[in-house]
Amino acid sequence: MAHWAAEVAKKTGGKVEVKTFPGGTLIGARDMYDGVLKGVADIGLGAPSYDPGRFPLTSGVSLPVGFRDATVASRTLWTLTHEFKPKEFEAYKIIAMFTTEPGYIQSRASVASLADLKGMKLRAAGTGVPVLQALGAAPVGMPMPEVPQSVQTRVIDGTMTSREVLKDFKLAAMLKFVTDYPTVVVTFAAVMDAKRWAKLPADVRGVIDALGPEMSVWTGNYHDRENVGAALAWAKKEHGLTIVALAPGERAQWDARLKPLEEAWVKEMTAKGLPAKEYLARLRALRDQYSK
Repeated sequence: MAHWAAEVAKKTGGKVEVKTFPGGTLIGARDMYDGVLKGVADIGLGAPSYDPGRFPLTSGVSLPVGFRDATVASRTLWTLTHEFKPKEFEAYKIIAMFTTEPGYIQSRASVASLADLKGMKLRAAGTGVPVLQALGAAPVGMPMPEVPQSVQTRVIDGTMTSREVLKDFKLAAMLKFVTDYPTVVVTFAAVMDAKRWAKLPADVRGVIDALGPEMSVWTGNYHDRENVGAALAWAKKEHGLTIVALAPGERAQWDARLKPLEEAWVKEMTAKGLPAKEYLARLRALRDQYSK
């Protein structure tokens, strides 16, 4: 969002200055969207993935649907949201949307099969928990900063998250294996209160509107290259990281284990009157389009 703020200042000729408060210093993560509506901040960046009750249709993007990277997932999220216009965002103006890359299993021992994974204690959060349960692992909830010590003391056998943590938390020194099987992304949405948005000058609204789709591409690329790409290169060079491939038959078994999660989501959302089947069909079409 620092990049976004700089772009707004530049493209409005200095007319608009955005001051950022990272790390929850103005509004905590759990209170982000309420804080925007209450006027505590003009803009708030939160994670709909961690509040599926509030953002039910958007939670479909956090199913294990086979995104290859953050760039594809971010572009898909942005386009889907603007095509379907979910009611869950009706009180807000969406400023930017993007995702992490999919979570990958990062472990002390090689995981090349469901047998290897059975009972393995792996840190997970949000929609990653039911994924690991379905695959037969034993998900453990904990804040990410606690993971290095928990791995070192063998409280857990690894984690399932995006792979920049291998470098950011120096986990590659202990977790030598990454299984090449993408699971679920975490979605992010930066929003303004819709009434506050309507009071902005038309030229400023135009600049911010134009930045929206640009940000989904920029942020996805930044995450994939600067965060994940750099972390993987470092982990391979400094710690001999091994990427573990799944045999085609094994991959099919993993896919089959996760399919019921999607079916349950469609059933739940349809019961709420939401266009779940149409949403997922369009998601797949966009995923494939942007993957090219």
